[in-house]
Amino acid sequence: MSDRPVPSRPAMPASYGIGRGGSAPGERLPWERVEEWLTAARNYWVCTTRPDGRPHAKPVWGLWLDGQVMFSTDPNSVTGRNIAAGSPVQIHLESGDEVAILDGELERPDDPELLARFADAYEKKYGIRVDVAHEATPIMALQPSKILSWEEADYPETATRWDVPKKQ
Repeated sequence: MSDRPVPSRPAMPASYGIGRGGSAPGERLPWERVEEWLTAARNYWVCTTRPDGRPHAKPVWGLWLDGQVMFSTDPNSVTGRNIAAGSPVQIHLESGDEVAILDGELERPDDPELLARFADAYEKKYGIRVDVAHEATPIMALQPSKILSWEEADYPETATRWDVPKKQ
C-alpha cells in the first residue's frame, strides 16, 4: 500500500461547479504541487473550537515534515486550552489562491530523531532554534486524513480531495 494520498473530487454543492467535466482526478492538481505549498508556507492557520462552541483560529509558524504539519503552542494559550479540552483541529494555509485545508488527528510526537529534524528544519526556515523539550511550547503534529486543495486561478477544475493513508 502506498503512503501517497489518493485523489478524488470533493463533495461540494453543485453551484460550486465541481460536477463539470475535465481530466482524471489525479491530473487535476498534482500532489507534488500541494506538497510544495505545504512546505513553502510561512504561516499555517490552526483552527480549534472553544468548549462553548465558538471557533478560534490563529496563525503559527511550523513545518510540513514527514507528511504532517508540525508546530508548537503554549498550553495556556486559547489554542492550547482548546486542544487540551479535546477540540478537533483543522489547519489551512494562508493563501486563498493556493488552497490546502487539512483535517486529521493531532498528536504530540515523542520520537527524538523526528524532533531533532524538526528543530533543525525550523531553525533553517525561521532563524530560531526551538527547544523541543520545553514544556511551555510542546511540539504538536497534525497527521492529516483528508486534505482539500485547489488553485483559485483554475477553480473548480483543480478542486481535489486527498484521502491520506494512516501511518503505520
